[in-house]
Amino acid sequence: MGLSAFRSLKHRNYRLFFGGQGISLIGTWMQQLAMSWLVYRLTKSAVLLGVVGFAGQIPSFLLSPFAGVLADRWNRRNVIVVTQTLSMLQAFALAALVLTKTISVWQIILLSILLGCVNAFDITARQAFVPDMLEKKEDLGNAIALNSSLFNGARLIGPAVAGILIAVVGEGMCFLLNGVSYIAVIIALLMMKIERPPEKMKKEGFMDGISQGFSYVFSSAPIRSILLLLALISFTGIPYQVLMPMFAGSVLHGGPHTLGFLMAASGLGALGGTIFLASRNRLRLGMMTPMGGVLFGAGLMVFAFSHFLWLSLLLMCVTGFGIMVQMASSNIVLQNIVEDGKRGRVMSFFAMSIMGAAPFGSLLAGGLAGRIGAPYTLFVCGVCCVLGSMFFSSRLPSLKEELEPIYLQKESA
Repeated sequence: MGLSAFRSLKHRNYRLFFGGQGISLIGTWMQQLAMSWLVYRLTKSAVLLGVVGFAGQIPSFLLSPFAGVLADRWNRRNVIVVTQTLSMLQAFALAALVLTKTISVWQIILLSILLGCVNAFDITARQAFVPDMLEKKEDLGNAIALNSSLFNGARLIGPAVAGILIAVVGEGMCFLLNGVSYIAVIIALLMMKIERPPEKMKKEGFMDGISQGFSYVFSSAPIRSILLLLALISFTGIPYQVLMPMFAGSVLHGGPHTLGFLMAASGLGALGGTIFLASRNRLRLGMMTPMGGVLFGAGLMVFAFSHFLWLSLLLMCVTGFGIMVQMASSNIVLQNIVEDGKRGRVMSFFAMSIMGAAPFGSLLAGGLAGRIGAPYTLFVCGVCCVLGSMFFSSRLPSLKEELEPIYLQKESA
């Protein structure tokens, strides 16, 4: 892999974002692992693990269409500064409750809902903001891949650090450090100089803007198909993260450090997947997207019945690689074919497909695990991911044919 894999870093604004976000994301992953372990320690309940996961993600399903309109209307950098500040305050509130030993499950659920509301606007605005940081649009795919590598590099570091901190000083320190980490990305955003503001929407009503977004997305077979596959995998596959504390504690007979290693292994595989994508000069819709889904699902199916830590870690690497190739390649294709004036709204559907479908999957996975056990639940989830990806691949020829005029128009612009 040559230096071309990092070509987006030549843009000053993107370098600032990359550095600040890198620090913040480590804290985010520390908080995510600490949250799941805290709920498991307090309740030992798969159902409540699912409920907390649902509470943190359902706002994205409900609020993302509104967030998409705002991302097309407002200054996206200012939106992200506000959302990052609110996320910082939520982390400090969690830290205060845990460190003073006054935390309870209902408080965790309430704060999860609050963060979910913030994330609905933050994720949409951040996805739509990527082109605004670049002077050359041909670097967009590389920037998206590097964003994913940053996300997964943090997933490699954050859970491992969190597992050690929880074992030594408890979950509260993870929440506190996450709050501090947001300062880096807020400073980076304020230092940016955005010379090309986002395209402004026409003065239509707010609900008209949402309606236009729905019409644009569902009238395009490629966009619709990509988002539906993302939603299926998010619904059936992503909830594996909710069940990880059960696998770490009950199946592999470990503690928080085991959970940290499992999540870090998934991050290592996903980091490999994003580096693989970043090294490619051009990415169009093809077999890479469904093959990533098949690899992810197959990895879950085998992981479900592994009782050896070394094998489980290896399989987590495989699943991490597969899910990241599937999701990041989908993101790159969408960003390259979408109209600039509707980018925020399309990215809101992208966020809905991932963050909106996952909470329902978390509830289902938590409830199903309570009845048939975590291993059988995860196996069924993996089968669904494989079958959905195979169906998508059967439709590729017609989808690629519809996209060809769009690619030609973009290249000639």
